[in-house]
Amino acid sequence: MRAGKLPHRLIIGLMLAGMACLTAPTVRADSLDEANQLLKAGQHAKALEQVNRHLSAKPRDAQGRFLKGIILTGLDKQSEAIAIFQKLTEDYPDLPEPYNNLAVIYAQQKQYEKAKRALELAIRTHPAYATAHENLGDIYSRLASQAYGKALQIDASNASAQTKLAMINDLVGGPKLGADKTANGKPTAAPVVAPTPTVIASAEPRPEPKPEAKPAEPPAKPAPVVLAAPPKPEVKPAETKPVETKPTPVAAKPEPVKPAGDAQSEVTAAVDSWISAWSKKDVRNYLAHYAKDFQTPSGQTRKEWETDRSQRVGKPGKIEVGRDRLNIRADGDKATVSFRQHYKSASFTSSSGKTLVLVKRDGKWLIQQERVGG
Repeated sequence: MRAGKLPHRLIIGLMLAGMACLTAPTVRADSLDEANQLLKAGQHAKALEQVNRHLSAKPRDAQGRFLKGIILTGLDKQSEAIAIFQKLTEDYPDLPEPYNNLAVIYAQQKQYEKAKRALELAIRTHPAYATAHENLGDIYSRLASQAYGKALQIDASNASAQTKLAMINDLVGGPKLGADKTANGKPTAAPVVAPTPTVIASAEPRPEPKPEAKPAEPPAKPAPVVLAAPPKPEVKPAETKPVETKPTPVAAKPEPVKPAGDAQSEVTAAVDSWISAWSKKDVRNYLAHYAKDFQTPSGQTRKEWETDRSQRVGKPGKIEVGRDRLNIRADGDKATVSFRQHYKSASFTSSSGKTLVLVKRDGKWLIQQERVGG
């Protein structure tokens, strides 16, 4: 894994000068910019003092918390840094950078499975985040190195394992993993734009979403077809007594034929119902919109995923979730829906592409897949 040009080091996030995009830019830019300059100069203790002064006035500020996590990583206070980045993933689940920096620390501790999962979450949050993809490749290489090493412990004469292990060690640069270090031994980091509560940014330019075609207006429902009743037969009376006649039954009206556009209106209603339950923090109704075979992220069990979503959706504080530019492609009992999702809370606002795959089960459209991006 690498920082800069070193292929054996993990890339860790670092604050840049673009902090002015946050609210209250003058105060925040002055205090955090000074802390960032101290960090670049290797003065970690002074940088930490500056960040702590900033956070004493703005304890929930995402930029300050992120920078503090990086400084603590440089001071080898890994448990404190983990706590900060973990809390950022909870408060700002749509940002990939905190997940990436958690992976850096886990890799330094040789907890490669934890690092792998953190990077998978970063990529799920932002599929175009190249830094996380590269770091994940290096984690896979490290796991492979461990596996080949174990094979050689069991059979030292295994020439194939010896060759593969040598290739991987040459590729990732030996057994050490972590952030790059300068000549004086202080940890440094390759630049990645830090998270902000109003603008999601990273070192990699995020592609603008392509305009989504508006779905065609559904055709008007045709009037129901009604079958006319057959004429009553004429009954002639007998010579001695009249013949009793029974009324002729009128044919029942058939069910109106539903036009193809109804699938789109049903899917639209299902998506809007899901968004409404999320906005109302109605956890039970929110989870009821997911199919039993919903594909949970990163190998989570359904129970783990539901626990995680219940905590995030139901946490205190008002939220608003909306959507626009809805595009539906329905085929029988399956539909793919893409739209622009808008999320707003007291401390965080984001707008990103979202894609849902829905399936129709027992007359109800349910979410089978959910991913970021159009």
